Amino acid sequence: MKSSFFLLLILTTSLTSGQNTPDYLQLSQTILSNIKEGKSYQKQVDILAESTLQDLSLQLKNDEQKKAFWINIYNSFIQISLMENPDEYKNRGAFFSKPRVVIAGETLSFDNIEHDLIRKSRIKWSLGYLRKWFRPKWERELRVDDVDWRIHFALNCGAESCPPIAICTAQDINKQLDFMTTTYLTEQTTYNKEENAAKTVALMSWFRADFGGKCGAKKILKEYGITPEKPKKLQFKTYDWTLSLGNYRNFN
Repeated sequence: MKSSFFLLLILTTSLTSGQNTPDYLQLSQTILSNIKEGKSYQKQVDILAESTLQDLSLQLKNDEQKKAFWINIYNSFIQISLMENPDEYKNRGAFFSKPRVVIAGETLSFDNIEHDLIRKSRIKWSLGYLRKWFRPKWERELRVDDVDWRIHFALNCGAESCPPIAICTAQDINKQLDFMTTTYLTEQTTYNKEENAAKTVALMSWFRADFGGKCGAKKILKEYGITPEKPKKLQFKTYDWTLSLGNYRNFN
């Protein structure tokens, strides 16, 4: 009788705990949607601040969930931070490295979110070729298993040259990343047919290892229909760091 009582108590506690845990994937979409629509987002920020590593780990089980969640979080807090204090952008190095996003018991910087979690512990200034040797538990638990080069066309760092912001969902993340890649590269790439030469975004140069080097970037331009054939020559545009907030795009 005692064992049955304790089993029932454990099950009840477990169910109650599960019911009280927020849906963090949905919350990441809500906070970005509220920012876009000019609604209050403080409630969502407070809920994130109270999240635990255990709860997030249980919900972010695969790369689709992790990419959708962290892309939304990154884009949300970039907008929040620069709306509150646009002068921070005058020193971009300090802006991206400053711990500010309280989540899972940690205070993360934008560099942490982008390079440690979404790019699987890549060292920022290594073109994507070097990885960190020592990673804390939260990073190992919450980072992606495989680097997806398409994320570079979904992250908006607040600059004029950044890709537009769209609200990502785990169930459609692959279609969404393909859409963001195709639309952004089509807008940003020029092609000279006579010389079979293309000029495209600096992102493909800065993180070249993610794209498979310069040869991989050329292949991507061809495979995504940005250029009619694989370019023989490839150059990269200068990035426009002019502050630009509120640049959103809807998925078709």
